[in-house]
Amino acid sequence: MRPPEDFELEALIDNEEADDLLSAPDAPLSMPASPDFGAHHHHQQPKWLTQSRHRSWIRSFPSKIIARVWPFLRPRLTWRYILSSLVTLYILFCFITRQPLLASNLPGYTGTYGVGAVDVEVPLPGGTKRISEAAFKSSGDAAFEVETVLVSIYYPTSREYRSPKPRYYWIPKPVSLTAAGYAKLAHVDNFIMRPIFTLFLWAVGGGITIPAEVDAPLLSADEIIVPITPSLKDRGDAPHNTTFPITVFSHGMASSRTDYTNFLGELASRGHIIAAVEHRDGSCPGSLVKLDPKDPGRRVLPLRQSDLSEPMDTPDLKRTQLAFRDAEILGAVHLLRSINAGDPIPNSRAALTTLPSWAGRLNLDLLTIAGHSYGATGALQALTTVAGPKSSSSSSSSSGDEDTLPASAGIILDPGKGSGPLNHNTTQPLLVIHSNSWSRPSSALFHGRPHFDTVRDLVANSPSPSWFLTAIGTSHPSVTDAPLLEPLLLSWTTGAGLDVRGALAEYVAAAADFLAFVPTGSVREGSVLAQAASHREYDKWVSKERKEEFPKAMAKLWEVHVSPETKQG
Repeated sequence: MRPPEDFELEALIDNEEADDLLSAPDAPLSMPASPDFGAHHHHQQPKWLTQSRHRSWIRSFPSKIIARVWPFLRPRLTWRYILSSLVTLYILFCFITRQPLLASNLPGYTGTYGVGAVDVEVPLPGGTKRISEAAFKSSGDAAFEVETVLVSIYYPTSREYRSPKPRYYWIPKPVSLTAAGYAKLAHVDNFIMRPIFTLFLWAVGGGITIPAEVDAPLLSADEIIVPITPSLKDRGDAPHNTTFPITVFSHGMASSRTDYTNFLGELASRGHIIAAVEHRDGSCPGSLVKLDPKDPGRRVLPLRQSDLSEPMDTPDLKRTQLAFRDAEILGAVHLLRSINAGDPIPNSRAALTTLPSWAGRLNLDLLTIAGHSYGATGALQALTTVAGPKSSSSSSSSSGDEDTLPASAGIILDPGKGSGPLNHNTTQPLLVIHSNSWSRPSSALFHGRPHFDTVRDLVANSPSPSWFLTAIGTSHPSVTDAPLLEPLLLSWTTGAGLDVRGALAEYVAAAADFLAFVPTGSVREGSVLAQAASHREYDKWVSKERKEEFPKAMAKLWEVHVSPETKQG
Protein backbone atom coordinates (compact mmCIF):
# COMPACT_ATOMS: atom_id res chain seq x y z
CA MET A 1 0.00 0.00 0.00
CA ARG A 2 1.26 3.46 -0.92
CA PRO A 3 2.16 5.59 2.11
CA PRO A 4 0.44 8.89 2.57
CA GLU A 5 2.15 11.99 1.17
CA ASP A 6 2.78 13.46 4.57
CA PHE A 7 4.39 10.30 5.82
CA GLU A 8 7.95 10.87 7.05
CA LEU A 9 10.35 8.70 8.96
CA GLU A 10 11.37 10.12 12.22
CA ALA A 11 14.97 11.04 12.54
CA LEU A 12 16.99 8.87 14.83
CA ILE A 13 19.11 11.84 15.88
CA ASP A 14 18.38 15.50 16.13
CA ASN A 15 20.14 18.28 14.27
CA GLU A 16 22.46 19.11 17.12
CA GLU A 17 23.73 15.55 17.32
CA ALA A 18 24.23 15.48 13.57
CA ASP A 19 26.39 18.58 13.77
CA ASP A 20 28.53 16.98 16.46
CA LEU A 21 29.01 13.81 14.46
CA LEU A 22 29.99 15.64 11.30
CA SER A 23 32.56 17.67 13.21
CA ALA A 24 34.28 14.47 14.32
CA PRO A 25 37.36 13.46 12.29
CA ASP A 26 36.09 9.92 11.74
CA ALA A 27 32.57 10.86 10.65
CA PRO A 28 31.18 8.46 8.00
CA LEU A 29 30.87 9.75 4.42
CA SER A 30 27.14 8.86 4.24
CA MET A 31 26.16 10.88 7.27
CA PRO A 32 23.55 13.50 6.30
CA ALA A 33 24.39 17.07 6.94
CA SER A 34 22.33 19.55 8.81
CA PRO A 35 20.68 22.12 6.53
CA ASP A 36 22.27 24.97 8.36
CA PHE A 37 25.62 23.28 8.91
CA GLY A 38 27.45 25.07 6.13
CA ALA A 39 26.33 28.42 7.42
CA HIS A 40 27.96 27.90 10.80
CA HIS A 41 30.97 25.67 9.99
CA HIS A 42 33.79 26.19 7.47
CA HIS A 43 35.19 22.70 7.37
CA GLN A 44 38.00 22.15 4.77
CA GLN A 45 37.80 18.88 2.90
CA PRO A 46 40.80 16.54 3.08
CA LYS A 47 43.10 16.50 -0.01
CA TRP A 48 42.07 12.94 -0.81
CA LEU A 49 38.51 14.19 -1.28
CA THR A 50 39.68 16.55 -4.07
CA GLN A 51 41.90 14.14 -6.06
CA SER A 52 39.16 13.40 -8.50
CA ARG A 53 39.21 17.02 -9.58
CA HIS A 54 42.99 16.86 -10.18
CA ARG A 55 42.61 13.66 -12.13
CA SER A 56 39.98 15.30 -14.22
CA TRP A 57 42.30 18.26 -14.91
CA ILE A 58 45.18 15.95 -15.77
CA ARG A 59 42.98 14.00 -18.15
CA SER A 60 41.83 17.17 -19.83
CA PHE A 61 45.28 18.83 -20.02
CA PRO A 62 46.52 16.98 -23.15
CA SER A 63 43.33 17.73 -24.97
CA LYS A 64 43.67 21.41 -24.10
CA ILE A 65 47.26 21.46 -25.37
CA ILE A 66 46.27 19.68 -28.56
CA ALA A 67 43.41 22.10 -29.05
CA ARG A 68 45.83 25.01 -28.85
CA VAL A 69 48.63 23.44 -30.92
CA TRP A 70 46.46 21.79 -33.56
CA PRO A 71 45.91 24.97 -35.58
CA PHE A 72 49.69 25.09 -36.06
CA LEU A 73 50.07 21.35 -36.75
CA ARG A 74 47.10 21.02 -39.06
CA PRO A 75 48.53 20.26 -42.53
CA ARG A 76 48.34 23.19 -44.89
CA LEU A 77 49.89 23.38 -48.32
CA THR A 78 51.62 26.69 -47.73
CA TRP A 79 55.32 27.29 -48.25
CA ARG A 80 55.77 28.46 -44.64
CA TYR A 81 54.22 25.28 -43.26
CA ILE A 82 56.21 23.03 -45.58
CA LEU A 83 59.47 24.85 -44.81
CA SER A 84 58.96 24.77 -41.05
CA SER A 85 58.04 21.08 -41.21
CA LEU A 86 61.16 20.23 -43.17
CA VAL A 87 63.36 22.22 -40.76
CA THR A 88 61.78 20.50 -37.76
CA LEU A 89 62.21 17.05 -39.28
CA TYR A 90 65.82 17.84 -40.21
CA ILE A 91 66.66 18.98 -36.68
CA LEU A 92 65.01 15.86 -35.27
CA PHE A 93 66.95 13.66 -37.70
CA CYS A 94 70.26 15.34 -36.79
CA PHE A 95 69.50 14.93 -33.09
CA ILE A 96 68.67 11.22 -33.43
CA THR A 97 71.63 10.39 -35.70
CA ARG A 98 74.04 12.78 -33.93
CA GLN A 99 74.73 14.68 -37.12
CA PRO A 100 75.78 18.35 -37.07
CA LEU A 101 72.94 20.69 -37.94
CA LEU A 102 74.56 22.68 -40.72
CA ALA A 103 77.53 20.57 -41.83
CA SER A 104 78.66 17.06 -42.72
CA ASN A 105 80.62 14.76 -40.44
CA LEU A 106 84.29 14.22 -41.17
CA PRO A 107 84.89 11.02 -43.16
CA GLY A 108 87.02 8.15 -41.92
CA TYR A 109 90.57 7.59 -43.13
CA THR A 110 91.33 5.43 -46.16
CA GLY A 111 94.90 4.26 -45.58
CA THR A 112 96.19 0.85 -44.55
CA TYR A 113 96.07 1.53 -40.82
CA GLY A 114 93.74 3.01 -38.25
CA VAL A 115 94.49 6.45 -36.84
CA GLY A 116 95.09 7.44 -33.24
CA ALA A 117 95.22 10.95 -31.80
CA VAL A 118 96.58 12.58 -28.65
CA ASP A 119 96.63 16.20 -27.49
CA VAL A 120 99.86 17.12 -25.73
CA GLU A 121 100.88 20.44 -24.18
CA VAL A 122 104.27 20.80 -22.53
CA PRO A 123 106.38 23.72 -21.26
CA LEU A 124 108.76 25.17 -23.81
CA PRO A 125 112.20 23.54 -23.40
CA GLY A 126 114.47 25.90 -21.53
CA GLY A 127 111.57 27.87 -20.06
CA THR A 128 109.44 30.75 -21.25
CA LYS A 129 110.89 32.64 -24.21
CA ARG A 130 110.07 36.27 -24.98
CA ILE A 131 110.23 36.90 -28.72
CA SER A 132 109.60 40.65 -28.58
CA GLU A 133 109.23 43.40 -25.99
CA ALA A 134 105.87 44.37 -27.49
CA ALA A 135 103.07 44.48 -24.91
CA PHE A 136 99.29 44.58 -24.93
CA LYS A 137 97.79 48.03 -24.57
CA SER A 138 94.99 46.81 -22.31
CA SER A 139 97.01 44.87 -19.72
CA GLY A 140 100.69 45.61 -20.25
CA ASP A 141 101.41 41.87 -20.54
CA ALA A 142 103.96 40.60 -23.05
CA ALA A 143 102.31 40.00 -26.43
CA PHE A 144 104.88 37.55 -27.82
CA GLU A 145 105.92 35.20 -25.04
CA VAL A 146 106.09 31.45 -25.65
CA GLU A 147 105.26 29.47 -22.51
CA THR A 148 104.11 26.09 -23.80
CA VAL A 149 103.83 24.05 -26.98
CA LEU A 150 100.46 22.48 -27.86
CA VAL A 151 100.23 19.78 -30.53
CA SER A 152 97.72 17.24 -31.76
CA ILE A 153 99.60 14.09 -32.79
CA TYR A 154 98.07 11.75 -35.39
CA TYR A 155 99.64 8.33 -35.75
CA PRO A 156 99.02 4.81 -37.10
CA THR A 157 97.23 2.28 -34.92
CA SER A 158 95.38 -0.99 -35.38
CA ARG A 159 92.26 -0.71 -37.53
CA GLU A 160 90.37 -2.88 -35.05
CA TYR A 161 91.14 -0.78 -31.99
CA ARG A 162 88.30 1.25 -30.47
CA SER A 163 89.20 3.65 -27.69
CA PRO A 164 87.05 3.84 -24.56
CA LYS A 165 87.80 7.57 -24.46
CA PRO A 166 85.54 10.06 -26.24
CA ARG A 167 86.82 11.48 -29.51
CA TYR A 168 88.26 14.97 -29.68
CA TYR A 169 85.94 17.72 -30.86
CA TRP A 170 86.82 19.37 -34.15
CA ILE A 171 86.11 22.77 -32.55
CA PRO A 172 87.86 22.53 -29.16
CA LYS A 173 85.83 23.46 -26.12
CA PRO A 174 84.80 26.06 -25.20
CA VAL A 175 83.22 26.94 -28.55
CA SER A 176 82.73 30.49 -27.27
CA LEU A 177 86.51 31.04 -27.30
CA THR A 178 86.83 30.22 -30.99
CA ALA A 179 83.69 32.25 -31.70
CA ALA A 180 85.17 35.28 -29.96
CA GLY A 181 88.28 34.90 -32.11
CA TYR A 182 86.32 34.81 -35.35
CA ALA A 183 84.28 37.80 -34.22
CA LYS A 184 87.51 39.68 -33.62
CA LEU A 185 88.88 38.67 -37.01
CA ALA A 186 85.65 39.96 -38.57
CA HIS A 187 85.98 43.26 -36.63
CA VAL A 188 82.63 42.73 -34.88
CA ASP A 189 83.91 41.71 -31.46
CA ASN A 190 81.21 42.93 -29.07
CA PHE A 191 78.79 41.54 -26.51
CA ILE A 192 76.02 41.27 -29.12
CA MET A 193 77.93 39.48 -31.88
CA ARG A 194 79.94 37.07 -29.73
CA PRO A 195 76.86 35.02 -28.68
CA ILE A 196 75.64 35.04 -32.29
CA PHE A 197 78.99 33.70 -33.52
CA THR A 198 78.97 31.11 -30.73
CA LEU A 199 75.49 29.89 -31.67
CA PHE A 200 76.44 29.71 -35.34
CA LEU A 201 79.66 27.78 -34.67
CA TRP A 202 77.82 25.42 -32.34
CA ALA A 203 75.21 24.74 -35.04
CA VAL A 204 77.79 24.28 -37.78
CA GLY A 205 80.41 22.19 -36.00
CA GLY A 206 79.92 22.10 -32.26
CA GLY A 207 79.19 18.38 -32.25
CA ILE A 208 81.65 17.29 -34.94
CA THR A 209 84.39 14.97 -33.72
CA ILE A 210 87.70 13.94 -35.27
CA PRO A 211 87.47 10.30 -36.48
CA ALA A 212 90.64 9.16 -34.71
CA GLU A 213 90.90 6.87 -31.68
CA VAL A 214 92.05 8.89 -28.67
CA ASP A 215 95.10 7.54 -26.79
CA ALA A 216 95.21 4.41 -28.96
CA PRO A 217 98.34 2.23 -28.85
CA LEU A 218 100.93 2.98 -31.53
CA LEU A 219 100.86 0.36 -34.29
CA SER A 220 102.97 -2.59 -33.17
CA ALA A 221 105.85 -3.91 -35.26
CA ASP A 222 103.92 -7.15 -35.84
CA GLU A 223 101.02 -5.24 -37.41
CA ILE A 224 103.12 -3.42 -40.00
CA ILE A 225 102.13 -4.81 -43.36
CA VAL A 226 104.96 -3.22 -45.35
CA PRO A 227 108.13 -1.53 -44.14
CA ILE A 228 107.12 2.02 -43.32
CA THR A 229 110.60 3.46 -43.55
CA PRO A 230 112.80 1.74 -46.11
CA SER A 231 116.45 1.63 -45.11
CA LEU A 232 118.34 4.77 -45.96
CA LYS A 233 120.82 4.35 -48.76
CA ASP A 234 123.84 4.73 -46.51
CA ARG A 235 122.37 2.73 -43.61
CA GLY A 236 120.90 -0.71 -43.39
CA ASP A 237 119.81 -1.04 -39.79
CA ALA A 238 116.77 -3.21 -39.27
CA PRO A 239 115.20 -0.94 -36.62
CA HIS A 240 114.34 1.60 -39.31
CA ASN A 241 111.86 -0.89 -40.75
CA THR A 242 109.71 -0.69 -37.62
CA THR A 243 109.97 3.02 -36.94
CA PHE A 244 107.78 5.80 -38.26
CA PRO A 245 108.74 9.00 -40.11
CA ILE A 246 107.72 12.18 -38.29
CA THR A 247 106.28 15.45 -39.56
CA VAL A 248 105.67 18.77 -37.79
CA PHE A 249 102.81 20.71 -39.38
CA SER A 250 102.17 24.47 -39.11
CA HIS A 251 98.67 25.88 -39.72
CA GLY A 252 97.71 29.04 -41.60
CA MET A 253 96.28 32.39 -40.57
CA ALA A 254 92.86 32.23 -38.85
CA SER A 255 93.30 28.45 -38.49
CA SER A 256 94.19 26.03 -35.72
CA ARG A 257 95.73 22.61 -35.20
CA THR A 258 92.35 20.92 -35.87
CA ASP A 259 91.66 22.48 -39.28
CA TYR A 260 93.65 19.88 -41.26
CA THR A 261 92.62 16.64 -39.57
CA ASN A 262 91.68 14.79 -42.77
CA PHE A 263 94.88 15.55 -44.66
CA LEU A 264 97.08 14.78 -41.65
CA GLY A 265 95.04 11.75 -40.59
CA GLU A 266 95.29 10.29 -44.09
CA LEU A 267 99.08 10.51 -43.91
CA ALA A 268 98.96 8.89 -40.46
CA SER A 269 96.86 6.05 -41.87
CA ARG A 270 99.72 5.46 -44.33
CA GLY A 271 102.32 5.07 -41.59
CA HIS A 272 103.43 8.56 -40.55
CA ILE A 273 103.42 10.36 -37.21
CA ILE A 274 102.22 13.95 -37.61
CA ALA A 275 102.43 16.65 -34.93
CA ALA A 276 100.10 19.56 -35.74
CA VAL A 277 101.18 22.65 -33.81
CA GLU A 278 98.70 25.22 -32.48
CA HIS A 279 100.35 28.63 -32.78
CA ARG A 280 99.76 31.27 -30.11
CA ASP A 281 101.30 34.07 -32.18
CA GLY A 282 97.98 35.84 -32.70
CA SER A 283 97.01 33.92 -35.85
CA CYS A 284 94.80 31.25 -34.25
CA PRO A 285 91.08 32.05 -33.70
CA GLY A 286 91.31 31.00 -30.08
CA SER A 287 93.58 28.93 -27.88
CA LEU A 288 94.06 28.12 -24.19
CA VAL A 289 97.57 28.10 -22.74
CA LYS A 290 97.57 25.57 -19.88
CA LEU A 291 100.54 25.24 -17.55
CA ASP A 292 98.92 22.56 -15.40
CA PRO A 293 96.10 20.01 -15.85
CA LYS A 294 94.02 21.90 -13.26
CA ASP A 295 94.79 25.26 -14.83
CA PRO A 296 91.68 26.75 -16.53
CA GLY A 297 94.02 28.24 -19.11
CA ARG A 298 95.01 31.65 -20.41
CA ARG A 299 92.95 32.79 -23.38
CA VAL A 300 94.81 33.76 -26.55
CA LEU A 301 92.83 35.53 -29.28
CA PRO A 302 93.81 36.90 -32.70
CA LEU A 303 96.20 39.82 -32.53
CA ARG A 304 95.66 43.17 -34.22
CA GLN A 305 98.33 45.83 -34.43
CA SER A 306 96.00 48.20 -32.59
CA ASP A 307 96.12 45.82 -29.58
CA LEU A 308 99.76 46.74 -28.91
CA SER A 309 100.89 49.57 -26.67
CA GLU A 310 103.59 50.62 -29.14
CA PRO A 311 103.00 50.69 -32.90
CA MET A 312 104.48 47.82 -34.92
CA ASP A 313 104.45 47.94 -38.71
CA THR A 314 103.27 44.95 -40.75
CA PRO A 315 106.71 43.63 -41.83
CA ASP A 316 107.93 43.77 -38.22
CA LEU A 317 104.77 42.01 -37.03
CA LYS A 318 105.25 39.23 -39.59
CA ARG A 319 108.90 38.75 -38.61
CA THR A 320 107.92 38.55 -34.95
CA GLN A 321 105.12 36.05 -35.58
CA LEU A 322 107.38 33.84 -37.70
CA ALA A 323 110.04 33.92 -34.97
CA PHE A 324 107.32 32.94 -32.49
CA ARG A 325 106.40 30.02 -34.75
CA ASP A 326 110.06 29.01 -34.99
CA ALA A 327 110.14 28.58 -31.21
CA GLU A 328 106.94 26.50 -31.24
CA ILE A 329 108.11 24.28 -34.12
CA LEU A 330 111.40 23.72 -32.33
CA GLY A 331 109.46 22.87 -29.16
CA ALA A 332 107.40 20.31 -31.10
CA VAL A 333 110.59 18.72 -32.46
CA HIS A 334 111.99 18.53 -28.91
CA LEU A 335 108.75 16.90 -27.75
CA LEU A 336 108.97 14.18 -30.42
CA ARG A 337 112.60 13.54 -29.52
CA SER A 338 111.67 13.24 -25.81
CA ILE A 339 108.87 10.80 -26.63
CA ASN A 340 111.28 8.68 -28.66
CA ALA A 341 113.78 8.73 -25.78
CA GLY A 342 111.12 7.48 -23.35
CA ASP A 343 111.33 10.60 -21.20
CA PRO A 344 108.38 11.49 -18.92
CA ILE A 345 106.07 13.94 -20.70
CA PRO A 346 104.61 16.63 -18.38
CA ASN A 347 101.35 16.94 -20.31
CA SER A 348 98.99 19.67 -19.06
CA ARG A 349 96.09 18.27 -21.09
CA ALA A 350 94.07 15.11 -20.36
CA ALA A 351 96.12 12.19 -19.02
CA LEU A 352 97.48 9.73 -21.61
CA THR A 353 98.75 6.17 -21.36
CA THR A 354 100.14 5.43 -24.82
CA LEU A 355 103.23 7.66 -25.04
CA PRO A 356 105.64 5.60 -22.84
CA SER A 357 105.34 2.71 -25.33
CA TRP A 358 106.57 4.91 -28.17
CA ALA A 359 110.19 4.87 -27.03
CA GLY A 360 112.47 4.00 -29.93
CA ARG A 361 109.60 3.91 -32.45
CA LEU A 362 110.12 7.33 -34.10
CA ASN A 363 112.56 7.72 -36.99
CA LEU A 364 114.32 10.95 -36.09
CA ASP A 365 116.33 10.77 -39.33
CA LEU A 366 113.16 11.40 -41.32
CA LEU A 367 111.78 14.69 -40.03
CA THR A 368 109.60 16.71 -42.41
CA ILE A 369 108.53 20.29 -41.73
CA ALA A 370 105.22 21.09 -43.42
CA GLY A 371 102.70 23.90 -43.47
CA HIS A 372 99.85 25.64 -45.27
CA SER A 373 99.58 29.33 -46.18
CA TYR A 374 101.17 31.33 -43.34
CA GLY A 375 102.31 27.98 -41.98
CA ALA A 376 103.97 27.17 -45.31
CA THR A 377 105.99 30.39 -45.10
CA GLY A 378 106.90 29.45 -41.53
CA ALA A 379 107.85 25.91 -42.54
CA LEU A 380 110.16 27.23 -45.26
CA GLN A 381 111.84 29.47 -42.70
CA ALA A 382 112.09 26.69 -40.09
CA LEU A 383 113.89 24.44 -42.60
CA THR A 384 116.83 26.81 -42.20
CA THR A 385 116.43 28.44 -38.79
CA VAL A 386 115.44 25.67 -36.36
CA ALA A 387 115.65 22.44 -38.37
CA GLY A 388 118.45 23.17 -40.79
CA PRO A 389 121.55 21.03 -41.34
CA LYS A 390 123.75 20.70 -38.27
CA SER A 391 126.53 22.46 -40.11
CA SER A 392 124.30 25.48 -40.72
CA SER A 393 125.42 28.48 -38.71
CA SER A 394 121.93 29.95 -38.87
CA SER A 395 120.50 26.89 -37.20
CA SER A 396 122.73 27.06 -34.17
CA SER A 397 122.41 30.80 -33.83
CA SER A 398 118.63 30.78 -34.01
CA SER A 399 117.80 27.83 -31.83
CA GLY A 400 120.72 27.91 -29.47
CA ASP A 401 120.59 24.12 -29.28
CA GLU A 402 123.35 22.01 -30.80
CA ASP A 403 121.13 18.93 -30.59
CA THR A 404 118.47 20.33 -32.93
CA LEU A 405 117.21 17.69 -35.34
CA PRO A 406 117.91 18.52 -38.97
CA ALA A 407 114.87 18.20 -41.21
CA SER A 408 115.08 15.84 -44.16
CA ALA A 409 112.37 17.50 -46.30
CA GLY A 410 109.68 20.17 -46.53
CA ILE A 411 106.06 20.08 -47.74
CA ILE A 412 104.93 23.60 -48.61
CA LEU A 413 101.24 24.18 -49.44
CA ASP A 414 100.21 27.61 -50.79
CA PRO A 415 103.12 29.57 -49.26
CA GLY A 416 101.71 32.83 -47.96
CA LYS A 417 101.29 35.87 -50.16
CA GLY A 418 100.95 38.29 -47.27
CA SER A 419 103.22 36.62 -44.74
CA GLY A 420 106.56 38.14 -45.63
CA PRO A 421 109.40 37.10 -47.95
CA LEU A 422 109.98 33.42 -48.66
CA ASN A 423 113.17 31.70 -47.53
CA HIS A 424 115.37 30.88 -50.56
CA ASN A 425 118.13 29.21 -48.52
CA THR A 426 116.67 25.75 -47.99
CA THR A 427 118.79 22.74 -48.93
CA GLN A 428 116.32 19.90 -48.31
CA PRO A 429 114.05 18.31 -50.94
CA LEU A 430 110.83 20.31 -51.31
CA LEU A 431 107.31 19.55 -52.44
CA VAL A 432 105.48 22.81 -53.14
CA ILE A 433 101.81 22.55 -54.11
CA HIS A 434 99.70 25.51 -55.12
CA SER A 435 95.93 25.43 -55.22
CA ASN A 436 94.46 26.60 -58.50
CA SER A 437 93.43 29.91 -56.96
CA TRP A 438 96.96 30.45 -55.60
CA SER A 439 98.66 29.99 -58.99
CA ARG A 440 96.13 32.10 -60.91
CA PRO A 441 97.74 35.38 -62.03
CA SER A 442 97.06 38.46 -59.96
CA SER A 443 97.75 42.14 -60.52
CA ALA A 444 99.28 42.39 -57.05
CA LEU A 445 103.03 41.87 -56.88
CA PHE A 446 104.85 39.84 -54.24
CA HIS A 447 107.90 41.83 -53.14
CA GLY A 448 108.30 43.35 -56.58
CA ARG A 449 107.44 40.39 -58.81
CA PRO A 450 104.61 37.90 -59.42
CA HIS A 451 104.17 35.45 -56.56
CA PHE A 452 104.05 32.46 -58.94
CA ASP A 453 107.42 33.36 -60.48
CA THR A 454 108.96 33.78 -57.03
CA VAL A 455 107.86 30.31 -55.93
CA ARG A 456 108.84 28.66 -59.21
CA ASP A 457 112.36 30.08 -59.10
CA LEU A 458 112.75 29.18 -55.42
CA VAL A 459 112.01 25.52 -56.22
CA ALA A 460 114.01 25.47 -59.45
CA ASN A 461 117.10 26.78 -57.64
CA SER A 462 116.88 24.27 -54.79
CA PRO A 463 120.04 22.13 -54.55
CA SER A 464 117.96 19.02 -53.74
CA PRO A 465 115.34 17.23 -55.86
CA SER A 466 112.19 19.34 -55.58
CA TRP A 467 108.76 19.77 -57.16
CA PHE A 468 106.38 22.67 -57.79
CA LEU A 469 102.82 21.67 -58.77
CA THR A 470 99.40 23.24 -59.16
CA ALA A 471 96.33 21.19 -58.18
CA ILE A 472 93.74 22.03 -60.86
CA GLY A 473 90.17 22.72 -59.73
CA THR A 474 91.13 23.52 -56.15
CA SER A 475 91.04 26.62 -53.98
CA HIS A 476 93.06 27.85 -51.02
CA PRO A 477 90.96 25.97 -48.38
CA SER A 478 90.91 22.68 -50.35
CA VAL A 479 93.56 21.03 -48.18
CA THR A 480 91.68 21.94 -44.98
CA ASP A 481 88.65 20.18 -43.48
CA ALA A 482 86.32 23.04 -44.40
CA PRO A 483 85.29 21.72 -47.85
CA LEU A 484 84.45 18.33 -46.32
CA LEU A 485 82.12 19.97 -43.82
CA GLU A 486 80.51 22.45 -46.23
CA PRO A 487 81.22 21.17 -49.77
CA LEU A 488 78.58 23.15 -51.66
CA LEU A 489 79.18 26.40 -49.80
CA LEU A 490 82.95 26.26 -50.20
CA SER A 491 82.75 25.32 -53.88
CA TRP A 492 80.39 28.22 -54.53
CA THR A 493 82.36 30.84 -52.61
CA THR A 494 85.90 29.80 -53.65
CA GLY A 495 85.32 28.64 -57.20
CA ALA A 496 86.80 25.18 -56.60
CA GLY A 497 85.60 22.85 -59.35
CA LEU A 498 87.03 19.52 -58.24
CA ASP A 499 85.12 17.17 -55.94
CA VAL A 500 86.28 17.99 -52.42
CA ARG A 501 87.17 14.42 -51.47
CA GLY A 502 88.88 13.91 -54.79
CA ALA A 503 90.90 17.09 -54.31
CA LEU A 504 92.07 16.04 -50.86
CA ALA A 505 92.89 12.57 -52.15
CA GLU A 506 95.20 14.14 -54.75
CA TYR A 507 96.97 16.21 -52.09
CA VAL A 508 97.40 13.13 -49.92
CA ALA A 509 98.70 10.97 -52.78
CA ALA A 510 101.28 13.55 -53.85
CA ALA A 511 102.45 14.14 -50.26
CA ALA A 512 102.67 10.40 -49.52
CA ASP A 513 104.65 9.78 -52.72
CA PHE A 514 107.04 12.59 -51.79
CA LEU A 515 107.53 11.26 -48.25
CA ALA A 516 108.30 7.83 -49.73
CA PHE A 517 110.79 9.40 -52.16
CA VAL A 518 112.85 11.14 -49.47
CA PRO A 519 114.49 8.01 -47.95
CA THR A 520 114.62 5.97 -51.16
CA GLY A 521 115.27 8.43 -53.98
CA SER A 522 112.67 6.71 -56.14
CA VAL A 523 109.18 7.76 -57.18
CA ARG A 524 106.14 5.51 -57.45
CA GLU A 525 105.23 4.65 -61.02
CA GLY A 526 102.12 6.53 -62.06
CA SER A 527 102.68 9.33 -59.56
CA VAL A 528 102.49 12.93 -60.69
CA LEU A 529 105.98 13.26 -59.22
CA ALA A 530 107.26 10.96 -61.98
CA GLN A 531 106.36 13.58 -64.61
CA ALA A 532 108.63 16.19 -66.09
CA ALA A 533 107.40 19.78 -66.26
CA SER A 534 104.25 20.38 -68.26
CA HIS A 535 103.66 24.09 -67.59
CA ARG A 536 106.50 26.53 -67.08
CA GLU A 537 103.82 29.21 -66.68
CA TYR A 538 100.41 28.72 -65.14
CA ASP A 539 97.85 27.36 -67.62
CA LYS A 540 100.36 27.36 -70.50
CA TRP A 541 101.80 24.11 -71.84
CA VAL A 542 105.53 24.06 -72.47
CA SER A 543 104.90 22.57 -75.92
CA LYS A 544 102.27 20.82 -78.01
CA GLU A 545 104.32 17.64 -77.84
CA ARG A 546 104.33 17.72 -74.04
CA LYS A 547 100.58 18.22 -74.02
CA GLU A 548 100.09 15.19 -76.25
CA GLU A 549 102.29 12.88 -74.20
CA PHE A 550 101.09 14.01 -70.77
CA PRO A 551 98.57 11.52 -69.28
CA LYS A 552 95.08 12.81 -70.12
CA ALA A 553 93.53 11.91 -66.77
CA MET A 554 96.39 13.55 -64.91
CA ALA A 555 96.12 16.70 -67.04
CA LYS A 556 92.69 17.33 -65.52
CA LEU A 557 94.21 17.31 -62.04
CA TRP A 558 97.75 18.68 -62.15
CA GLU A 559 100.15 21.12 -63.72
CA VAL A 560 103.84 20.34 -63.17
CA HIS A 561 105.94 23.50 -63.13
CA VAL A 562 109.24 22.21 -61.72
CA SER A 563 110.47 18.65 -61.18
CA PRO A 564 113.86 16.94 -60.86
CA GLU A 565 113.31 15.59 -64.38
CA THR A 566 113.02 19.16 -65.62
CA LYS A 567 116.17 20.28 -63.86
CA GLN A 568 118.14 17.30 -65.16
CA GLY A 569 116.91 17.98 -68.69
